[in-house]
Amino acid sequence: MSDLYSRHRRVMPDWLALYYDDPIEITHGEGRYVWDSDGNRYLDFFGGILTTMTAHALPEVTKAVSEQAGRILHSSTLYLNRPMVELAERIAQVSGIPDARVFFTTSGTEANDTALLLATTYRHSNTVLAMRNSYHGRSFSTVGITGNRTWSPTSLSPLQTLYVHGGVRTRGPFAHLDDRAFIDACVADLKDVLGHTRPPAALIAEPIQGVGGFTSPPDGLYAHFRELLAERGTLWISDEVQTGWGRTGDHFWGWGAHAASGPPDIVTFAKGIGNGASIGGVIARAELMNCLDANSISTFGGTQLTMAAGLANLAYLLDHDLQGNARRVGGLLIERLRAVAAQLPGVREVRGRGLMIGVELVKPGTDEADPQAAAAVLEAARAGGLLIGKGGGHDTSALRIAPPLSLTVAEAEEGAAVLEAALRSAYA
Repeated sequence: MSDLYSRHRRVMPDWLALYYDDPIEITHGEGRYVWDSDGNRYLDFFGGILTTMTAHALPEVTKAVSEQAGRILHSSTLYLNRPMVELAERIAQVSGIPDARVFFTTSGTEANDTALLLATTYRHSNTVLAMRNSYHGRSFSTVGITGNRTWSPTSLSPLQTLYVHGGVRTRGPFAHLDDRAFIDACVADLKDVLGHTRPPAALIAEPIQGVGGFTSPPDGLYAHFRELLAERGTLWISDEVQTGWGRTGDHFWGWGAHAASGPPDIVTFAKGIGNGASIGGVIARAELMNCLDANSISTFGGTQLTMAAGLANLAYLLDHDLQGNARRVGGLLIERLRAVAAQLPGVREVRGRGLMIGVELVKPGTDEADPQAAAAVLEAARAGGLLIGKGGGHDTSALRIAPPLSLTVAEAEEGAAVLEAALRSAYA
């Protein structure tokens, strides 16, 4: 046991998860690669849990942060803040929400907290609809709406949460249906739920469930939900903490796959926009954002240092069409992994879109989740020089693959080869 690991265990909570039997300390990175304290190099297919969106040590971002640090780091939202206003203007422009207002936080958890505050205040209701297998953060209120037992340590909550079907296409009572019938069944289930409660404040949903193992419904499901909810005045919150900024390739926001009824009422974001800097936030039309009748501030949300990082990172992403790269390279990577999966009875499904890919593992010959195999693949991939994640609502049996959006074809092939070897070793 390393000295740093011993020190970690003495002062950190037991529930603070660490990857690997022998945890690693990442000391630096460049592009799509990182190095640990022993000098080992890894191809990074998880990006600090989808936060390193463009690249490690991206010169444009590090230069912007360095220059801003030389001027001022922070002043709070009590004072005018040019970088915060400039980033809010850019985000409002790409949001798709008319008359958009932007509020910055320090994390996705805090962003979802704020969205829930806005929705429940606006609608005068503490009832919230959420998806089964969902994850929305670690605060008291966001744990209360999370539909994933692995990440929900308490049932206590300030909200009344009702869970509906649809976030997982290939499991559950509707899995055997085709896409059209699946959507119809989920809409009927939602309609039944709504018939037994007063109109909820909002539905909050991840277009692709992140911690849940990169699962998603058929395209268009949330548009159908939105039509039904709008009849009751219920708002639609799209949790884009993991799906935003072009990661899915096909759309800039994950809600774009469900856009028939227009943009959501509220969008939350975080992770990738800062490329590692701590940025989260909420986008809503002015009527919603301004519904609070008490003063509020954010001490660290929108601080100049993180806003400089976000501005440079978003500009780089747009100028270099990283959404298009995610679509092209991600499509190749998904097909490569599906070809491997076809040869391995323990791989139940390769799913996702763009550079957001899930590989679900089961015990061969069954539909039973295999978390031991997932842990073994994680270790074997690390030994082969590849970092990946894991998740899933079925005993953490899904591998999560989410590299920086600047991933090259050669790097995708390199990572796929390591992952193939790791998968084969788990089922040898």
